[in-house]
Amino acid sequence: MKRLKTIAASLLLLSGATAMAAVKGDYVEVRTASVFAGPCHYNGELVTTGRDAMMAWNIAEGSFNGVNLAGVKAVAVVSSQENLSDAKAARKSEVMIDTSATDAQAAALTAMLKEQSGATLGTIVSVKRGPVTFKHDKDGYAVDAAGFASAMVQSMPDDACCKQPSDVWYEPLTKLEGRKVGYTASANYVGGKAGDKWERAGENSAFYGSFNR
Repeated sequence: MKRLKTIAASLLLLSGATAMAAVKGDYVEVRTASVFAGPCHYNGELVTTGRDAMMAWNIAEGSFNGVNLAGVKAVAVVSSQENLSDAKAARKSEVMIDTSATDAQAAALTAMLKEQSGATLGTIVSVKRGPVTFKHDKDGYAVDAAGFASAMVQSMPDDACCKQPSDVWYEPLTKLEGRKVGYTASANYVGGKAGDKWERAGENSAFYGSFNR
């Protein structure tokens, strides 16, 4: 009987591990404030902007709630009345999941974001479906969620931000492996339920790297 209980417990643990296989992939994030800048620049923006961000995921492997999420792409926009460094400030967000995802994948990803990124996203006021493209090459990232948000982020030459770590402000909104700072060539959110329309360009306002949930 003891042996049977041990086997049953092992199977239960294995089942749980299968249902929650680590979700991994590429991630890029654009803030409405510079994340790599001198202290005067940082302090000037701290109380006036930095209240919005775009987050984009391109999942390479893994599952949540027993649903395989490999290949799913999604973009979220989060907005607050205060700089996003204020963890206590109320937030709201909306999410677009690529139309190539199945309904089960979309539901599983939404559940994962609520469970694992609830504090970051705040109240998710809308989850919509639409075409999402996520391209990553040696030069950077290009993300487009049609009619919702887009971003072009370039790698910084010679990893410039890493040579002056004291000038890197904030932390990415999700935990990253090999976090780097990127140059935002352009980024925009068309406006909607999460907040007002915004556009940013020509600043070091992006983070990117690999995520592993």
